[in-house]
Amino acid sequence: MNTTKAGELLLPVGNLEMCRAAIHNGADAVYVGMPGFNARGRTHDHSLSELKEILDLCHLYGVKVHLAFNIVLFENELELAKKALEEVLPMGPDALIVQDLGLVSLIQKIAPWQVVHASTQMTVTNHEAIELLTDLNIKRFVLGRENSLKEISEIKKNTTKELEVFVHGALCVAYSGQCFTSEAIGGRSANRGQCAQSCRFEYEMFVDGKKQNLDGKKYLVSPQDLCGLDEIPSLLELGVESFKVEGRLKSPEYVAAAARSYRKAIDGQFADNAKLEMGSTYSRGFYSGWLNGVAHQELVEGSYGSNRGHFLGKVEEVRNGAVAIHFAHELSRGDGLLFVTSSGKEEEIGGKIYDVKKVGNTIYYVFEKSFPTHQLKKGSKVYLTRKEELLQELRKSVSDQRLQKKIKLKIHIEGKLNCPLKLSANDGTNTIEVESSATLLPAQSQPLSTTVLQKELATLGHTIFQVDKFELSLEDGLFIHQRELKEMKRKMVELLYHARTRPQALSLNPFELGHNSLTHSATQTKLNVLLRNQEQLKAFLAAFSPSQYLGVVTLDYEFGKEYAESITLLKERGFVTAIATTRILKPNEYHNLKVLERARPDGILVRNLGALNYFLKQKSSLKLYGDFSLNVTNHLSANYLLEKGLTSLCASYDMNSDQLLMLSKNIDASKLEVTVHQHMPEFHMEHCVFAAFLSKGNSFRDCGKPCEKHQVELKDMFGQSHYLKADQECRNTMFKGSAQSAAPILAQLQTAGVSNFRFEALNESATELVQKVTLYLKMLEGTMATSDLFSQLGEMESYGVSAGQLLKSKSYSATKQQNSWRV
Repeated sequence: MNTTKAGELLLPVGNLEMCRAAIHNGADAVYVGMPGFNARGRTHDHSLSELKEILDLCHLYGVKVHLAFNIVLFENELELAKKALEEVLPMGPDALIVQDLGLVSLIQKIAPWQVVHASTQMTVTNHEAIELLTDLNIKRFVLGRENSLKEISEIKKNTTKELEVFVHGALCVAYSGQCFTSEAIGGRSANRGQCAQSCRFEYEMFVDGKKQNLDGKKYLVSPQDLCGLDEIPSLLELGVESFKVEGRLKSPEYVAAAARSYRKAIDGQFADNAKLEMGSTYSRGFYSGWLNGVAHQELVEGSYGSNRGHFLGKVEEVRNGAVAIHFAHELSRGDGLLFVTSSGKEEEIGGKIYDVKKVGNTIYYVFEKSFPTHQLKKGSKVYLTRKEELLQELRKSVSDQRLQKKIKLKIHIEGKLNCPLKLSANDGTNTIEVESSATLLPAQSQPLSTTVLQKELATLGHTIFQVDKFELSLEDGLFIHQRELKEMKRKMVELLYHARTRPQALSLNPFELGHNSLTHSATQTKLNVLLRNQEQLKAFLAAFSPSQYLGVVTLDYEFGKEYAESITLLKERGFVTAIATTRILKPNEYHNLKVLERARPDGILVRNLGALNYFLKQKSSLKLYGDFSLNVTNHLSANYLLEKGLTSLCASYDMNSDQLLMLSKNIDASKLEVTVHQHMPEFHMEHCVFAAFLSKGNSFRDCGKPCEKHQVELKDMFGQSHYLKADQECRNTMFKGSAQSAAPILAQLQTAGVSNFRFEALNESATELVQKVTLYLKMLEGTMATSDLFSQLGEMESYGVSAGQLLKSKSYSATKQQNSWRV
């Protein structure tokens, strides 16, 4: 049985050196990308032989390997994924970290014994989601980074499943699994390991059309790095099973520093310089993230978005090419410093210390002559980017055998006259036995003794083993040749190595995916309309009446108090109604779902797994429609959720036209909804940009609610604008400024059997809304050409309209797996 103690330390591995750094500095487990399906598109994509090497090395040292297969899969990749599983599962990974619900169900069918962990990309932030997926036999859930200690406690109280929590590393501003910024920019997908790092871009803020002066701050959605070192005792007390460090793109030194710092913290031994050590290997500034709740102005500092190292202090004096800095830490020759000027636009100047001189009580740091010390002034910020002594120490922890991890052995020796010498060794898990090929004889001069046997059998300096206990049961006056003892030791080590690295022999179940090209019955095409406020609703009701082409009208308001009145107005006119849940559901937010119920709509647009479970348990007559945020990209995921009780599913925004059409051929396409017009929802964030940069408050309690008073746009460094909106829980969604239309592939989708299409309003005025909906109704009726629609839409859209990622194929080909697996 695979058991996990509370407090497992889980480290990232992007290559073999990072693996060694993790092992020898305290990791209980590591996680590594699945060959061909790596969710970190910029890391090294391991071959099968490289993966086997990592597995064997880790298992040799008693370290578990979690294989990250955490991407969504398209229809044409299911066979590739199946083949990959058939190759990799016999190698014995301790767990698979999975995002795609269809992939989880596939693993369950092929290898029901395989441990599966739900990736943070599954966007699990509540116990309801965990309960919904009980039938998938997922052992552990990696919670969203946005869960606070209080929320983690509530989830833990309501589930017996293991919980894994991120405690260190880069902090994505968007909820994992809910970021479509890379998709919107260039057809890349964060759900496919192709993140464009858009949260680290520079942005300008425009408030009600005017550029906001932010005093040089431009990294408006770039959080400081997560450092939960101080929260480890609280997480241990909550019973969290695993503490995860992010960083498969980082260095072995980063892994080593994080491993040993968190190892000490988990073991109750806090090191004074831990944050300095970790920060000098990589840091955008350290903060506890959301572990202690929201604090928007502290989370995002705003003046930089990349590695600066550990903040030391400020320049006290610049004198004759040397710099005096006031701080408590000792610096040495070769250490790297980064100076940030304190006037005007921040500029960074970095270099290595050439010499250290003390004049009186002042220590001066000297740099090479070419270093522009004249640009530094008193008050310039100073960061430590490299600590030479530390780097050497971290590297030595891997290269020096004396410092490497050792596996403790209990050895028992038994010997009788005229019998072979017997040895048994136990490493805590395995017991092996070895016998000498020769028998024990009477000693002529020097009989065997404890000293002799320990020297020959327990001296294991060049192996990974260390004898912890040596027991001897030996008759007096016996002799055996020294070469027999050497051979016994060699066999003992060989058998222990084999026992520790040999995967358990488990067979895979035969399973055929059974793709079918389904025959679809003709269904009336409908345009479902999603509205964002009451003004849009009133304009819609004034212009339209129920018709054969108008379907469900869904409300997605910022304020839930307006739902009941709006639903009444729609029902009086005979429209089918629905209300959208929030994208995220946390343990203290179930009141939001009750508000939706009390408004008495005909249905609910379900945007997260927890909300789906909540409404299913109500056993009401409400129709449940699954939204794009459930990330359905293949028929296995679609069928799983439809069988749960969903009426329909909106296709994931990760797909292009080919992938959409392929999916529609393998499910009941009448239950598939495709968004035909929208502003792509890019970041969905716990971070509130309104509060952080338009107020002095740190949360809704003291921010003054600028989101209710202003329209805000963020303009990126490429000149593209993005709209910002808050939801009922103050979470922000950044929407792409230019609109996306699926009109060019509408006819193909209809031929494939898709009959539900969605128009999503955003900031449209009453007139604009009516004009746009009218255009799409004409398109569905067959009285308007695509070119005419685009032409007229373009006149209304401030930043234009295009087909977006839907018609992109080159940039949207599978990341690497097409080169790695063949069917």
